Amino acid sequence: MTKYLSESEAAQEIVAATNILFETGAISRSGHANLSARISESEILMTSGGNVKNLDPKTLAVVDLDERVIRGKVAPENAEIISMHARSYRARPDISSIVHTHSPAPTAFAYAHEPLPIRAEPMLRFGQAVPVPVVPWAPRGSDESVGGIIRVLEADQETLAVLLANHGLLAFGTSPTGTARLIVALQEAAEAELAARALGGAKDFPADALAQVRASMARVAR
Repeated sequence: MTKYLSESEAAQEIVAATNILFETGAISRSGHANLSARISESEILMTSGGNVKNLDPKTLAVVDLDERVIRGKVAPENAEIISMHARSYRARPDISSIVHTHSPAPTAFAYAHEPLPIRAEPMLRFGQAVPVPVVPWAPRGSDESVGGIIRVLEADQETLAVLLANHGLLAFGTSPTGTARLIVALQEAAEAELAARALGGAKDFPADALAQVRASMARVAR
């Protein structure tokens, strides 16, 4: 049985996640992002506005997976992304946290409509063992945009992130802070991938790299 964070725990996690993003530079200068966390089988706690710098937990809103605001208020400019969060949770019951950012380096790949290769070991450690796929562009929050995200998530059950063409990054996890750390790793991986192109390009892992990393992590966990 899945154990969800309480509302107060989720609020603390969401604020802590935004701090991680700002402290590491894994977020755009505008401070734009939206975050959510499941607090029950049918409800999520999410940010209510588009700017998350100095986020006040009192401004978070409770929304159900039928896309209704239960408590709090969601700013008009953020109302259109409720569907993106709610439908993503419905499509992937394995996730309990979603974070959307315009992280600079991954967003460069999104602008180029180019999947982010997995050539950085931290990606394997975070469970992202497949290239981060690109969702075709459509207006933010539209049925076409959200439908594209859902189709990619359903087709690729292994991915914990997607690139939104001409827009940004959407990442998934089991907690807001864990998802924020995944975004930091994606930011660093994308930066290194771009830098490596000046040296002839980054090289792929051996075929059994994921199994080796998992075995190494299991030894440490004993």
